[in-house]
Amino acid sequence: MITIAIAEDHQSFIDGIKLLLEYEEDIEIVGTVNDGEALLDLVRLKQPNVVITDIRMPKKDGITATKKIKKEWPHIKILGFTMFDQKDAIKQMLEAGASGYLLKNSPLEEVLKAVRSVYEGNTYFDANIEIEVENDANKKAKSILTKRQVEILSLVAQGKTSREIADELFIGVHTVETHRKNMIRILGLHGKGELMRYALEKKYRF
Repeated sequence: MITIAIAEDHQSFIDGIKLLLEYEEDIEIVGTVNDGEALLDLVRLKQPNVVITDIRMPKKDGITATKKIKKEWPHIKILGFTMFDQKDAIKQMLEAGASGYLLKNSPLEEVLKAVRSVYEGNTYFDANIEIEVENDANKKAKSILTKRQVEILSLVAQGKTSREIADELFIGVHTVETHRKNMIRILGLHGKGELMRYALEKKYRF
């Protein structure tokens, strides 16, 4: 069962999400609140699997609340809701530990998809907003990977195959595969799929 807490200062928005989720057999909404302080109280009481929170809220914003939640309960997954003009806030939200973000005008079905995705340990980013986050993991990768490996990792993040990467960089497929294996070893990953997930989660766009 996926337990969810929702924080949003517009009650009509909460009502819409509740209407969508309440009929899903694998989902239970354990509480809804209208500000960041109330969210922390709710999380402390219910410890849900997933938190859906607005970034801008009274008393404590979603960024501050996310930092506190991830510090005390790092296993809880957090999805941020945002508007088009909040790119800086989204960056801060992700750096605080959120697993993804959605636009407030996203179809409700997308909300359901995002919830299930982050619950399973994945990240979920609204395709309509591109955010580049310069976090510690990115800095570390840049410092320990070669320039060519960084180029390949960026193309991996775009979903390109080894053949497509080889054609774009004018190198052999075997060379690309060797770089992939080396990056997996250097970054402490396991398998090709892990490299793709790593690239997507860290949102490599160099």
